[in-house]
Amino acid sequence: MSRTFVLQSFVFSVSFSLLAACAGSGGSTSGPLPQTGALAVGAAQRSASSSASKPSTVKYTSLYSFKSGADGSFPTAGLIDVNGVLYGTTTYGGVNNVGTVFAVSTSGTERVLYTFTGGTDSSYPEGRLIDVNGVLYGTTEGGGTSNAGTVFAVSTSGKERVLYSFKGGADGSSPYSGLIDVNGALYGTTVQGGASGAGTVFQVSTSGTERVLYSFKGAPDAQMPAAGLIDVNGALYGTAGGGVNDQGTVFKVSTSGTETVLYSFKGGTDGSFPFGGLINVNGTLYGTTIYGGANSLNCCSISNIAGTVFAVSTSGAERVLYSFKGGTDGSFPYSSLTAIKGELYGTTEGGGANICSNLPAGCGTIFEVNTAGTENMLYNLGTDGGQLRGADLIAVSRDLYGTTYSGGVNGYGTVFRVSL
Repeated sequence: MSRTFVLQSFVFSVSFSLLAACAGSGGSTSGPLPQTGALAVGAAQRSASSSASKPSTVKYTSLYSFKSGADGSFPTAGLIDVNGVLYGTTTYGGVNNVGTVFAVSTSGTERVLYTFTGGTDSSYPEGRLIDVNGVLYGTTEGGGTSNAGTVFAVSTSGKERVLYSFKGGADGSSPYSGLIDVNGALYGTTVQGGASGAGTVFQVSTSGTERVLYSFKGAPDAQMPAAGLIDVNGALYGTAGGGVNDQGTVFKVSTSGTETVLYSFKGGTDGSFPFGGLINVNGTLYGTTIYGGANSLNCCSISNIAGTVFAVSTSGAERVLYSFKGGTDGSFPYSSLTAIKGELYGTTEGGGANICSNLPAGCGTIFEVNTAGTENMLYNLGTDGGQLRGADLIAVSRDLYGTTYSGGVNGYGTVFRVSL
């Protein structure tokens, strides 16, 4: 199954459910639907048409601009910090144009650790890396023996091996997100595959033995999990599509494979379609939805489908912390959040003060929300950064680091720092 088909099927699922919800509520379907953070390359090559504006309280620095050659292009995932060096992946670029693993210093010096070759090797890494005892582990959406994606390991010196190649059937297909390490075992999700074709939660050992913990069944169960998992007291939590209302879910899976849908979004003021993952702050889970919220009165107007920041308890009680307005405060938050001393930080793909070509809702923002629900827009993206694309921020001391999918000097994405 081709990578483009997998991504377009996720987009179709989201868009179809959104249109169905609008038809049921009498909302207008005029105007373009925003594209999700998992779209093909052609739609993402957008150039910014205005300069970025910057609140005086933060400093934005573009550390590295990808050239779309051997150094890589279009980084979809966020970064990790290993002993003061940042590691990440580009979905494209490299010698074979199927992605790279790279390192970049906090001063902006980049080097490629590994260039994927496609075929039985991995291709198109979308998820964030993790560090387990000095070895980097990740997933690719394509490549492997069945071209259904892989789990791979790469050393910081650049030696790579494929741990597991998905077969595209009951074992899962197309892992879009990264992995987590729980007591030496790696856990992740696949967007497709499994017993019902609606995606899986899987476990893989560092020696390459894989087992499926749970196969999603589709609505009213969860389906097509595009985000990764978190571990809270030995249980795995995540977000996905599906649910009772087909507007997305928060779910829990035990390491023995028992699944519970904790919350099904209704598609109204509570939010809809959580694309990013969750974080745990003192026992409460926080996340984002790309649609819905208090400003979704005309549910199919691009200016009103702005998204939310939400909190949900481990027992399933949900509340909305902040509803984006779709203007200068931002819209369409695809990424997971990052917490620093009780403050939540994230990114939006749209909104903000600057207008980008083919992106009428704005170039995106970096924002801060406290747990009481007060939002502060920290930075407007523009020509210096391009488009934020579902990549989570990481905190190193009081600095935030991240990637943009496009923009920069060459238009192929950047690594950036925001100093608070």
